[in-house]
Amino acid sequence: MGPTVNGQQNINPALEEAESSHLVSHEDYLGAIEAVLMVAEEPVTPAELAAAVNLPQHQVQVLLDELRAEADGVDENWPGDKPPGRQRGFELREVAGGWRYYSRLRYADQVSAFILGGQTSRLSPAALETLAVIAYRQPVARSAVAAIRGVNVDGVVRTLVQRGLLDTAGTDPVTGATLYTTTAEFLERLGLDSLEDLPKLSPHLPGVEDLDETETSA
Repeated sequence: MGPTVNGQQNINPALEEAESSHLVSHEDYLGAIEAVLMVAEEPVTPAELAAAVNLPQHQVQVLLDELRAEADGVDENWPGDKPPGRQRGFELREVAGGWRYYSRLRYADQVSAFILGGQTSRLSPAALETLAVIAYRQPVARSAVAAIRGVNVDGVVRTLVQRGLLDTAGTDPVTGATLYTTTAEFLERLGLDSLEDLPKLSPHLPGVEDLDETETSA
């Protein structure tokens, strides 16, 4: 439990209204959330974390911010005066509407060497180009993507769907062509919270400004 003042326990302000049958220390709440995130295979929402540790979401958010700062080695001076810590080899990111631990990007080469044994498992240039066009122009039909790339993209799109990076989103009301969008898995793989966080790469996609005309004539 935390330190006492005048014989009473000093509870952290972020936890003073905890809806729990019994009080635990601030460190215990941090540890519980950390443990859940460590075993999660996909981003965990604040609501899911709140249910797991029996705390209101706004208090869980405070704890998440502290865990993120701790992993980054940032001195938040809360809940007490603490010296700056070492930046950890992992980081806590808010992605795809939830939170998840990731290895830090600066150590990507070392992590890849350990997991892949020096080999790479990446999307082909054709798949990356197709994915980029769809990410920036979704929902979009295959014919429009093919018009930009100058090649048939049917096989590439099927592969991206199978890998969970793309999904269908109905049909074009004019042409009847199937429309494609990126998925939450796509955001998670890129470590993004929403499509608004995509880098501003549109100027590097030749012909993207002609997509509307292409889709209309498809």
